[in-house]
Amino acid sequence: MAQSEPEGPHPQRGEFTARSSLVLLACLVGVACGASPVPYNTIGFVMPKINAEFGWSFAEISLGITIYGVIGALLAPVFGALADRHGARKVAMLAMFGFGLVFASFSLIEDSIIVFYGLWVLVGLVGIGTTPVTFSRLVNQWFFRNRGLALGLMLMGTSLAALVIPPLVTWAIEAFGWRGAHLVIAALPLLVALPLGLLFLREPTVAQQPSGAGAGTLAGATLRDAMGDRRFWVIWASIFMVALAYGGAHIHMPQMVQLHGYAPEQAAQVMQVVGLSILAGRIITGLLLDRFWAPLVALPILTMPAFAAMLIAGANPGFSLILLSAFLLGFAAGAESDLIAYLASRYFGLANYGKIFGMLYMPFALAAAFSPTIYGRVRDLTGNYDQMLYVAAALFVGGALLLLTLGRYPDLGEGGGTGDSLAEPQPA
Repeated sequence: MAQSEPEGPHPQRGEFTARSSLVLLACLVGVACGASPVPYNTIGFVMPKINAEFGWSFAEISLGITIYGVIGALLAPVFGALADRHGARKVAMLAMFGFGLVFASFSLIEDSIIVFYGLWVLVGLVGIGTTPVTFSRLVNQWFFRNRGLALGLMLMGTSLAALVIPPLVTWAIEAFGWRGAHLVIAALPLLVALPLGLLFLREPTVAQQPSGAGAGTLAGATLRDAMGDRRFWVIWASIFMVALAYGGAHIHMPQMVQLHGYAPEQAAQVMQVVGLSILAGRIITGLLLDRFWAPLVALPILTMPAFAAMLIAGANPGFSLILLSAFLLGFAAGAESDLIAYLASRYFGLANYGKIFGMLYMPFALAAAFSPTIYGRVRDLTGNYDQMLYVAAALFVGGALLLLTLGRYPDLGEGGGTGDSLAEPQPA
């Protein structure tokens, strides 16, 4: 009689089991259908339709995204704490249901911009629970030796959304109008991510925990201890600097390309390169994080975009150099998302991961919300983006260098801090 596979972890057994892979898949889809990518990949297509129907300016319509971004940033630690206390699955699934309903409600708005802004407030109040703030906790619990790769795969969800949602919303607007398009897109969280999450999202039992991740009790710092640690604020500052440098560059990239004399079609090609490079950045960075000390991985990845910013600024670069610059910028953006989750888990553990990750997600969300406005203001005042691009170059380098001061991973009782193998990389 064939014996069943033992439930307990085994040092030689891979972490990508059938169960962990299904959890990872559900997390990937959850991120793809959540409030991180969906609004940003939708609003640009419905904005002209709303403008035509109600006469609201593009700036007034865009303010909704800023409202959501700021509220979401401030609530990230709250949702992280809820995930720590009640479990990431419960928090993520309730938030996914609420987000889907609120997003569908945009189909009902009339000529009241106050109601429009009110819905964006609701997106901020529930949407942050559908982001990596909750899903990355589950991934970190199922993976240890391959944690970087697993986080990179989870974060592919935003890249998947960038590939799927634009053509889907374009088709939906043509078929059903902009109101119907909101209902079609709301089906992604309600009819795709929610059922998949309810089926497959689970926290691991003690027997299912990955080898090296401890013996059932999650170890790590409290939020108060983390915030009293210099390393927390080093990571916080680095994230803010890099997000401030990149956020506006992404939004305004098509305009930058056209200011150099290239056609809108070429600008679209550049944005496709950005999307693919974000995808590559997440996977490659995840693989590197599992093998080398994270700040050392970040140094070249976050420094190269500084050269990209310098290339885009000033004299007209050739189109091939613009494509290269777009790739380097997107690669860094993909890497930063991996780094936030990975650094939070390795330096502060999983015991209060949700709270700590939420606090470290805050500078990312805040900088991403305000960076486009800063880029736009520089463009309004100077006629181009050059001055902000020079500042962005300095921010990229500064953010990378800051991380080098973090030092060794602490021993948190989950196999960290030994420095004895490639899976436990440390600085010299």
